Amino acid sequence: MQFNLRGAAEAVTGAALSIADLSVVLRRNGRDHLVLDDISFEAMPGEIIAVVGESGSGKTTLGAAIQGLLPASSEPDVIGSIRVAGTEIVGAAPGTLRAARHGLVRAIPQDPMGALNPTMTIRHQLRESADGDDRFIRDWLSRVGLLDADAILDAFPHRLSGGQRQRILIAMALMAQPQVLIADESITALDFALQSKVLELLRKVAREQQATILFITHNLTAAASLADRVLVLYRGRILEIGRTGDALTHPGHPYLAGLLAIQLDCDADRQRSLPTLPAERLSLADPEHVCCYASRCPVIRDKCITSRPELMSLSATGHTAACFFPDLAQSSAREYRSTEVWPTVATAKPVEVLRLSDVSKSFTSTVGLFGRRRQRKVLDSVNLSVGLGECVALLGESGAGKSTILRLAAGLLSPDSGEIVRIDDAPQVVFQDTVASLTPWLTIGEQIGDRLRPLGLGKKERLDRVVEAFELVGLDEGLMSSLPASLSVGQCQRAVLARAIVVPPKLLLCDEPISALDVSLAATTLNLLGEIRRRLGMAVLFVTHDLAAARIIADRIAVLGEGRVAQEGDPDTITAGFNPLSMNAVVASISRMHASTGGQDT
Repeated sequence: MQFNLRGAAEAVTGAALSIADLSVVLRRNGRDHLVLDDISFEAMPGEIIAVVGESGSGKTTLGAAIQGLLPASSEPDVIGSIRVAGTEIVGAAPGTLRAARHGLVRAIPQDPMGALNPTMTIRHQLRESADGDDRFIRDWLSRVGLLDADAILDAFPHRLSGGQRQRILIAMALMAQPQVLIADESITALDFALQSKVLELLRKVAREQQATILFITHNLTAAASLADRVLVLYRGRILEIGRTGDALTHPGHPYLAGLLAIQLDCDADRQRSLPTLPAERLSLADPEHVCCYASRCPVIRDKCITSRPELMSLSATGHTAACFFPDLAQSSAREYRSTEVWPTVATAKPVEVLRLSDVSKSFTSTVGLFGRRRQRKVLDSVNLSVGLGECVALLGESGAGKSTILRLAAGLLSPDSGEIVRIDDAPQVVFQDTVASLTPWLTIGEQIGDRLRPLGLGKKERLDRVVEAFELVGLDEGLMSSLPASLSVGQCQRAVLARAIVVPPKLLLCDEPISALDVSLAATTLNLLGEIRRRLGMAVLFVTHDLAAARIIADRIAVLGEGRVAQEGDPDTITAGFNPLSMNAVVASISRMHASTGGQDT
């Protein structure tokens, strides 16, 4: 399939994206924070670079800086150079930035709900990128797997699932045919089949339109299968950069080795908690002039805390790493092993906390110029139960109705027919769109503390409980006074989880709770949910499209298909019927390719 390159820009000679000595300081809570620290790299036309790292590493800030969209409220101080197709972005006039964002660089935003206008139909919003050409719009909707174009185009964003909104944003960015595309966590809301479809679409865009793609992700499996090169960020610094085959098969930094070692797949031991990256082990007196990973590194040496390593060449193919001891990187992976066995479930009673019996639900949408009303059946006679102390994972494709079941279980929607029974009148919900579920004018600490007010606790005791909740979900206590707008999507997701568990409910409803989290925080969150629900005997309905996560967290998996529970059973039995691509399989494939080409990527 060839792309229709209507009015495509002229080909770029030389680097499409060139970044030199870039540092960014943002002001948060009255203090200056060095978010990007001396970043330099180039990307050629048609090249795909995966930018990987934990939440807070500076990935999203890098994407915003390239677009000239750093938040003015953070008083950004930018040093260095960013050139997009020869146009300098740093210090550019507003008109130059607008022109660059219109014709040179586009982004697929991280937040699929916040990026769409809630007062406009999808058709109206897509026409702005397609010059009103409905045939062109329908073509792109089909390419991202949205086949029911009439229902999608005439819908408002709140009527669509997170996965559907994500694909609309992908289509919106790609149909503009930019020379540089920034895909910021663009597949997190998609199931495995749709992820594969979108990744293949991005490959075609890079190859046929010669678009340069900066693929910002915490999903190393996706990075491995898509990118030409991998760039590893940590605390705003590049720790490693190189061809995918080099970096992922022979990591030169303990940080990347650790990220690879803790990747979640369907081979994980279900009887044990998941391995995570280590917490801070020491305080660095002068963090800007030493190795920024030294406080967590399992193979730290004296030199690491007295000098700052620069990027050093590891091979003739351009693989570099900022590590004094790159030979220790692969051996450090052995340090990332979990020995913690899950605790016994505190309450193992055959008591149903939630039961759905023959539940059906339809939604009505307006279609066409004359407003013809059309009914779409989402759920058809669904039967599902969750017992006290049990975790049931609801697995299904994007748009299958998983979130609808969760909202029905929470009492936020009423079924058209059937019965819903629950013993907890106040179940807590961790929504998929965590940014929108936080009150924008209240600090994170205030929102979590509000749930403690009915308990009649004193001010100090309430503060202690909030601090404890922050620690449990891995949030920095310093964010307690922050507003949601100053947090990343991953930090907002952890804040919502802290709010839900600060007073443990009998029933916790989780809608894609780890979709926006990096691999270490996702493992931490799954470990937290697994331990808390076992110790407290809490029932959990865990909605996800991630089979590996469902397998590790759940006692039982229910697979949703065509509006019904198509399959239900033990996680290992369900898993055996699927064949998702694992990190190990991808890396093994890269290793074979690397060997067969004598070290030359194809």
